[in-house]
Amino acid sequence: MHRSSEDRVLPKLAGSGRLGSVATMRACTYRVPPRSELEAGFAAVRAELGVPEHFAPETLAAARRAIVDSPPRIERAGGDVADRRDIELVTIDPPSSVDLDQAVHIARTENGYRVSYAISDPAAFVEPGGSIDLEAHRRGVTYYTPDRRTPLYPPVIGENAASLLPNVTRPAFLWSLDLDAKGELVGTNIERATVMSREKLSYAEAQRRIDQGSANESLALLRVVGDLRASIEHRRGGVSLNLPSQEVELVDGNYQLGFDETLDVENWNAQISLLTGMAAAQVMLDGGVGLLRRLPVPDERVLDTIRRAAIVLGVDWPEEMTYADKIRDVHPDRAEHVALLAQAVRALRGADYAAFHGQPPHDTIHWAIGADYSHVTAPIRRLGDRYANEIALALCSETDIPRWVMDSLDSIPETLGDARRLESSLDRAIVDYVEAVVLEPRVGETFQAWVTSQRGDNRSLIQISEPAVAAVVDATLEPGDEIAVRLTAVDSTKRKVDFEPI
Repeated sequence: MHRSSEDRVLPKLAGSGRLGSVATMRACTYRVPPRSELEAGFAAVRAELGVPEHFAPETLAAARRAIVDSPPRIERAGGDVADRRDIELVTIDPPSSVDLDQAVHIARTENGYRVSYAISDPAAFVEPGGSIDLEAHRRGVTYYTPDRRTPLYPPVIGENAASLLPNVTRPAFLWSLDLDAKGELVGTNIERATVMSREKLSYAEAQRRIDQGSANESLALLRVVGDLRASIEHRRGGVSLNLPSQEVELVDGNYQLGFDETLDVENWNAQISLLTGMAAAQVMLDGGVGLLRRLPVPDERVLDTIRRAAIVLGVDWPEEMTYADKIRDVHPDRAEHVALLAQAVRALRGADYAAFHGQPPHDTIHWAIGADYSHVTAPIRRLGDRYANEIALALCSETDIPRWVMDSLDSIPETLGDARRLESSLDRAIVDYVEAVVLEPRVGETFQAWVTSQRGDNRSLIQISEPAVAAVVDATLEPGDEIAVRLTAVDSTKRKVDFEPI
């Protein structure tokens, strides 16, 4: 499963159908029907929502030409390309991932740390206005379902030529981020470079090496710098919801439904991505042009509602404790805390993108991150990152921003907003479908559940742990209560399950 830094902050409560690492799954999974049956359902969901299934032949041909025959001549920022293959970068991703966007190396310096963060550069193979570019604008992001990846770019680009695979030379944007001994950012530079990742690590393998003390200095420093940056996040009031999400995973040839758990190394790695996004936003704001990811400050009434929910649930929330501090203090292995987290996510809704050139927008802040922020670390999987890196590079190198970037900049927020909404709908529909198929033969059975929240329409949201199912019941129940529910009806074609409390 690919998780962005923002996913650490804004979890998908409804779940994600993305490919993932079995090592991060809780043991409380439930085996679901045969693979072929489910994959037919996944295809039907994609068709219903309009998720593209294939690239047009002319787009695939253009991609092959861009790599093999004659790479397009593209107006690009930054001038010369530096050779940085001496930096011993590694990627840290789920074991099945091949569209590798980021590679990291961390070294000690005289006054702190140097984070070298290589970001993939698919723009090296994409002619502005050509068929590859037009299709990328139509898709906006890469879409994930358990049986397939619907990529932003043709696989010969996104999973090969632009991917930061190990032991091959690749084009990249290389961010050099200098930190002091406390982890504060004191210097930022970005350059166009050729790089070579030394190793593709899974989250589980990276965590194992760090925990056992067998990690090299760079990987060991990921924990050090990650913890320093997490402390800084705490001080600036950043919010991270530690709420497990539902996942559909392929395990030994069969799909399973379970809850995802985050390894520490994922959070440390996310802190590097957040650091880069904040550095990029500052470069853009200083330069007067850019593409920001924003989240508005929540209405005080929303925060009051969440605080009242804590009182109802019996969760202590001292008057002087902030929202961020309280949410950081909850434990997702306790029913009343899960119920509170389900309420707390209400404060984190409304994220959008803002493009600007000249005067920055009135509201620039990403409230949950606690800073100005830009998406730059996943250009293989998000359209806007390709543009944001070109802008940041031009500003840092004091060169002109390419015309193709400026011509499309104003339209990017709408394109990405539409793609995010489709992504969310797809994630939810896949989990709803698997839930229904899993439960179809179990109509009439009783399950233990807990109430996570109330809805305004006299209904309540419940969570069943085995199988991992979230559902709505027609009753006003107390959040945090453990209850028994009976499964009364299932319609897998409509992705609908009905429970009634006993």
